[in-house]
Order: sequence, then C-alpha cells, then structure tokens
Amino acid sequence: MPLTARSDFAVLAALEEYGALSQADLGRRLGLDRNDVSGIVTRLQTGGHLDRQADPGDRRRNLVTINQAGRRYLEQIQRNADKAQAELLSSLDEDERRQLHALLVKVLEGHKPEPA
Repeated sequence: MPLTARSDFAVLAALEEYGALSQADLGRRLGLDRNDVSGIVTRLQTGGHLDRQADPGDRRRNLVTINQAGRRYLEQIQRNADKAQAELLSSLDEDERRQLHALLVKVLEGHKPEPA
C-alpha cells in the first residue's frame, strides 16, 4: 500500500471509529506530528473525503469529520489491502496464518510508539 494510502487509511479509520476530532486529538491518537496531520487532512479535504469545521465550543480549533465520500474511499483502501494481504499470504495454510497473526500481535503489543 503506498504511503499516501496508509496515512489516508489511518486518518479516515480514526475518524470513522471516534467521530469528529480536532487535528491535535487526531495526531495524538495516531502518534503523528501535527504538521503531518495538517497535510493529510488538507489533502483529504481537497479530495472531498472529509470535512473540517470550526469547533462550536472553541472557535480557535477545527473539528475534522469523515463524510460519505471518505467512507467509500476508506472501503476502497480496505478492499485493496485485503486483496494484497490475500496474495501475500497465499503460500501459508490456515494454521500458519494463525501463527503469523499471533506473532504479529505479540510484536505490536510489545511496541508502544512514542506520542508525537
């Protein structure tokens, strides 16, 4: 998956899961630098995949929300990732896939990224 699709997926998936977030909160949840988040959000907004509005409780910050086009894009990225994963793991039988999954979960649980 290209880096752009990875960052797009991360941002859109977070917004789908958590709802409207400020760019700062989005960055904290994803462990991304605020400048990186700003660039990703601007690109996704320009592409019509999310909406950015002033926070009614604090007009100094923006809230970002995923929209219908963003949900369709998120689904497209997920389908492409699922297809790539199936191709990548095609040489493994079901038991080997379970073992790989368990090992990857263990690796991820042992790695806690530092907040940006």
